[in-house]
Amino acid sequence: MQLGLLDLPWWGYVLVTLGLTHITIAAVTIFLHRAQAHRALDLHPVVSHFFRFWLWLTTGMVTKEWVSIHRKHHAKCETPEDPHSPQTRGIRKVFWEGSELYRAEAKNRETLEKYGHGTPDDWLERNLYTRHSAKGIVLMMAINLILFGPIGLTIWAVQMAWIPVTAAGIINGIGHYWGYRNFASEDASTNIFPWGILIGGEELHNNHHAYGTSARLSNKWYEFDIGWLYIKLMSYVGLAKIRKVAPTVKWLPPKPLCDLDTLQAIITHRYDVMTRFVRSVRADAAAEIARLKAGANLPQNGSLKSFRRWLNKEPAELAAADRAELDQLLGQSERLNTVYRMRQELAAIWGRSTASREQLLEQLQAWCKRAEESGIQSLQEFSVRLRSYA
Repeated sequence: MQLGLLDLPWWGYVLVTLGLTHITIAAVTIFLHRAQAHRALDLHPVVSHFFRFWLWLTTGMVTKEWVSIHRKHHAKCETPEDPHSPQTRGIRKVFWEGSELYRAEAKNRETLEKYGHGTPDDWLERNLYTRHSAKGIVLMMAINLILFGPIGLTIWAVQMAWIPVTAAGIINGIGHYWGYRNFASEDASTNIFPWGILIGGEELHNNHHAYGTSARLSNKWYEFDIGWLYIKLMSYVGLAKIRKVAPTVKWLPPKPLCDLDTLQAIITHRYDVMTRFVRSVRADAAAEIARLKAGANLPQNGSLKSFRRWLNKEPAELAAADRAELDQLLGQSERLNTVYRMRQELAAIWGRSTASREQLLEQLQAWCKRAEESGIQSLQEFSVRLRSYA
């Protein structure tokens, strides 16, 4: 017996549920995340308001609250002030209670005032979307019941759980805990999966943290960001204007000496530089660690992965036990000590904000000279690679 306006086969209800939740994901990634939080694109007012209305119906989230919390996450990433870092709060807490962490931070007026600038503040936002944020999801339940009958409650329940599970749990939790990394960004962000479809492209979370203001989250040729596809389609018909995308690494034949253009390219692509550095010294480090193990200077379970992990972090980020283990390892090998020291010196070049461009260039040129005189082949080859950035 038909109890709703629409009578569908079972698979029809599944497709409807997936379609409705996908629109919600698109609204979060395109409107809340890329357009509002990071200003990576501008949306036509019609599109912008549709997303606001849809999010009111399906999530009850307030734009200013979401944007403020996300901006604070970037500003305080992986510190105790980060609203939802699994590195400080634990993966179980963030995965299972991510929405509770969100609601708790939304009550922090200081967060909203400091990080919520530039979000919608019109009559509808003040008098409907913010003041009556819960009424939208009640209206959505009523619509589902009218359209689908009792099964509409199940569809509504999935809609209500979709963002807490995918965004609060998977992106905020797993996206800072497990996955692969294209860039050695200054946090624990990871790409969960190379094809960003189910969560609108947000699966490519490490790419996002490396280039936070990019409207495109995919970076490698094999990565796919469906949110970016929607943005491009909207831009073709005048419904979106793309403001920023992540820069693409370009190469020139190696210059005899780094110049100011090389310096600028290296600073722009600093996360790519550091990632390539770690990869380039991997074989040398593996051979040296194997030599130490063979000489009984290291326990057989000593891990190359640990050394690579230490190379991807700043010294201040290491736990005391890791710091002690690293110091012991470096004390036993001048070769590893040189590699690690050169890594820190290279990162310090773009970290010296008070130095002039000419001073930074001198430091970069000196770094290349030391690398080429180190006697370590991987460092010598990497110096050539640095002189090829364009």
